[in-house]
Amino acid sequence: MNINASIIKPTAALVFEDGQAFRGFGIGATGVRVGELCFNTSMTGYQEILTDPSYAGQIITFTFPHIGNVGANAQDIETTTPAARGLVLRADLTEPSNHRALRHLNDWLLANDIVGVAGLDTRALTRRIRDQGPPKASLVHAEDGVLDLESAAAQAREWPGLKGMDLAKEVSCRQTYRWDETVWSAQTGDYGRLENAERQVVAVDFGAKRNILRSLANLGCAVTVVPADSSADDILAHNPDGIFLANGPGDPAATGNYAIPTVQALVETGIPMFGICLGHQILALSLGARTEKMHQGHRGANHPVKDLDTGVVEITSQNHGFVVDGDSLPDGVRQTHVSLFDGSNEGLAMTDRPVFSVQYHPESSPGPHDSHYLFERFVGLIDDRRKP
Repeated sequence: MNINASIIKPTAALVFEDGQAFRGFGIGATGVRVGELCFNTSMTGYQEILTDPSYAGQIITFTFPHIGNVGANAQDIETTTPAARGLVLRADLTEPSNHRALRHLNDWLLANDIVGVAGLDTRALTRRIRDQGPPKASLVHAEDGVLDLESAAAQAREWPGLKGMDLAKEVSCRQTYRWDETVWSAQTGDYGRLENAERQVVAVDFGAKRNILRSLANLGCAVTVVPADSSADDILAHNPDGIFLANGPGDPAATGNYAIPTVQALVETGIPMFGICLGHQILALSLGARTEKMHQGHRGANHPVKDLDTGVVEITSQNHGFVVDGDSLPDGVRQTHVSLFDGSNEGLAMTDRPVFSVQYHPESSPGPHDSHYLFERFVGLIDDRRKP
């Protein structure tokens, strides 16, 4: 798929709500997709990024140029149906060169109905997002190159935006299910299975990534995954040793009519609880803190975070556009981690209950493994509570 701009006319465009358009060359599916434009700085893991449910409602600009270099396979996905609205690239899709590749990335995009555009100045787009915040945009791809830019701009203007939007219900599972798959092994070239469960964990699915669930199973946790709008009684009926609040997309405050009352009731039980990303934000709201939309968000695999208890700096993987206001944490809740990029809140813990959460993704798929200890901390709280 090499593009020769001198003989091929543009077949796609990224159009902002103000009418500004960036023309390029279409990849993946055809059609129009509308969402919030963001950028991700990760150098690996594009397939995991595109299938992360936390990207619902968003068009992803990849700052790394070699997208497609490891092809696509059936293992490196975080959910069955990708929720991202589309992708934007600087260079054309790279030909796959990896022993695990089963197909070209463009074939995978087509199969998953994902629209993309290549050939855009991603540095200029990243600077715009950095300086002006994430714009609403339309991504349009037509094989014949006939693009209705005015209609695309109008659709971007009409789209309501992520603030106030509840997307957790859209990406959550519809029925309860069990999870026992463990992390990928280089020795077997596949994922393992949990054989002897030592703990029972209920995971509330606000948009859970599979590798988070695998990280729990890898530490001996049999995981029961329940829908985002499950009640406290539904969750407690599974007799959990621990409760996990998953990552997910959208505005955390928009989940207030169902998730927050449930989490408040669960906190009162004293059962160990661990939240990640959206789960962290929902926990904070449940405890009386505030959340707000960020100017540009954190998305990448190189974000430094300081653990305020130990002074250790972790390099973390992140994907969020909303944040907990650290100054709003009430009595009985302390800030445990902060971003060294902008000082924003990255973690909290209750002082009188085994409840904690972090804003980033400690499973780091893709990303560094500095934060795996958080899963062990959660398991440790479960084991401490079960001691006679």
